[in-house]
Amino acid sequence: MRKLIIGATAAVAVVTGSLIAAAAANADSGTVVRVVDGDTVVVSINNNDQTIRLLNINTPETKDPNKPTECLGPEASKHLEEVLPVGSKVRLEFDVERHDKYGRTLAGVFNAKNQLVNAEIARRGLGVPMVVGENRKFLPPVEAAFEEARTAKSGLFAEDIECTLPAQLAAANEALTAAQSAAPATTSAGAGASATGLATAILAAKSAKDLLSAARDTENSILWAAYSASESATKLTALTAVITKAESAHNQLKDQEKTLAAAEKKAEEERMAAAARAEAERKAAAEAEAAAKKAADEAAAAEQARAAAAAAEAERIRNLPAPYVPPAQQYVPPAQNYVPAAPPAQSNPYPGYTGPRCYAPGGKSWRPC
Repeated sequence: MRKLIIGATAAVAVVTGSLIAAAAANADSGTVVRVVDGDTVVVSINNNDQTIRLLNINTPETKDPNKPTECLGPEASKHLEEVLPVGSKVRLEFDVERHDKYGRTLAGVFNAKNQLVNAEIARRGLGVPMVVGENRKFLPPVEAAFEEARTAKSGLFAEDIECTLPAQLAAANEALTAAQSAAPATTSAGAGASATGLATAILAAKSAKDLLSAARDTENSILWAAYSASESATKLTALTAVITKAESAHNQLKDQEKTLAAAEKKAEEERMAAAARAEAERKAAAEAEAAAKKAADEAAAAEQARAAAAAAEAERIRNLPAPYVPPAQQYVPPAQNYVPAAPPAQSNPYPGYTGPRCYAPGGKSWRPC
């Protein structure tokens, strides 16, 4: 019996050793040299740099020169740099096929915390499950992590990250709702602006619709991973109905714009005609007022001229010399009969002469006449 036990123990040891050897052959370890993108890293294994493509996870493109950087591609690369910093140790586990068509090594990558990094990427919503050839070893944990991201609305499922499909759908619906809930337009410009805004929202919604209705196996498959096929169909039907309703509202706005524009044109023509009439009346009144003022000014000027002439004439007359008026003589009757004055008494140089006397000037001397 003891020999049998010892034999069995030896057999188990052999089997265990074989399993360990097999496991060792299907695993390896190394040091991170650099991160290439969200699902690819360069690891130094025995001083030999190897490009490792993480199995069963696919992240948005950032390195393909023929494609634009995809939604959340930079974020996926940054996440991988955080969980696999340069110089950190990693453990690699392999599956059925060790290399892909590009010569990269296919592996499950475990970091220093013994986390399966492939699944951690999916848990952040930064990648989607995928199968390369017959390699399915890490697919279950990646799919489970992916569902966690869907429930948490993380990464590709987020409605607050502009580039994701859920965000584009939410934005399209919000834009359509906002454009149609604007206050009714009262002017053609307002109706035109509302129509333009609604047209822009419809265009964005149609872009989202195109994403939903396109084949799910195209290069944008990572975006569609946010929804299952049935979810996509349901959302496509709902979005199509919303777009149809918005297009009807857009047509109504365009008709309203035309109607308001015609009414505004008529009102403007009437306003301009009224303004022209008012201007003509104002001009006529101004001309009449000017004519009346001119006549009044001319009358005032004529009156002023007459007054000035009269004043000048009066001044002229005032300055004329006074006419000669002979003094008035008044007869005063003599108070008594005229008695000629007796010549002054003079001595008679002619004794005895009594005849007429002729006086010399001054009356002081005389001679006989």
